[in-house]
Amino acid sequence: MRSLTAKAFAPGNISCIFVIRKNKNPAKSGSLGLGFTINKGAAVTIKKAINSKERNKKTIKKIKKNKNIIYFNNEKINFPTVNSVIEKLTKEKVIVNIKSELPLGAGFGLSGASALATAYALNKLLKLKKSKKELALIAHIAEVENLTGLGDVINQYYGGFLVKYKPSYMFKAEKLSIKNKLIHYRYFNGLDTKKVISNKKIKNKINKAGISSLNKIKSLNKKDINLKKLIGISKEFSAGSGLLKNNKVKNAIKEIEKNNGNASMIMLGNAVFSDKKFRGSKKLIITDRGAHLL
Repeated sequence: MRSLTAKAFAPGNISCIFVIRKNKNPAKSGSLGLGFTINKGAAVTIKKAINSKERNKKTIKKIKKNKNIIYFNNEKINFPTVNSVIEKLTKEKVIVNIKSELPLGAGFGLSGASALATAYALNKLLKLKKSKKELALIAHIAEVENLTGLGDVINQYYGGFLVKYKPSYMFKAEKLSIKNKLIHYRYFNGLDTKKVISNKKIKNKINKAGISSLNKIKSLNKKDINLKKLIGISKEFSAGSGLLKNNKVKNAIKEIEKNNGNASMIMLGNAVFSDKKFRGSKKLIITDRGAHLL
């Protein structure tokens, strides 16, 4: 019996350091950087908007007026990045249900996770026979076009703690041997990714700090690379890039460091991640598994 729905999951991604590499061609745009996937993310369920049980004029008319119907935690939302993925893969109208324990716009890469999981699920539902890499590139391009991200999808495709010395659209990433470690985070409020990555003045400052930070990582011996050191370099980037402005974020980092912990800002969100539990924090686990069907 042919399945009426398809499901997929993509992990959230915490970006620690990034360098913007924009091009007029979205397929040649991306980012360099450092980041890691986590055990929470976006679980997507897709079904056709019009199935054999719903072929009445009223339903068809309603569906045709909509691009696609997308829900995030049971609330209907406008999600251009996800809608772009669907339109790149099919003309058929679908209903997408996204479930996540993480907030949107907080630096957890949920736009990328939702886009990638949608691509995987739609590929299965409609038997499109696209490769995982083809689907990931489509999701990546949708993120670039909608200015919701530049490098999350590639991390979510591979899974793990990754450093990218080449632009993300090239799908070249070095996996570091850091996994199954606890991370503690606290979210204060969101940052508009669109405003940051499209502002030339901000971009130049970010890129200068990002290249400097990646060079520090590159100069380390592999045996010397550990979570504490990477968080330290990430914090230097957050300050040097000018993105560490929020007083709540600054104060949380200071509090963690007073208690012998290590912390930095989550890119891009007014949020903090640390290797030590702190006031108001929740926990996550660094995971090594990328996006997959459910």
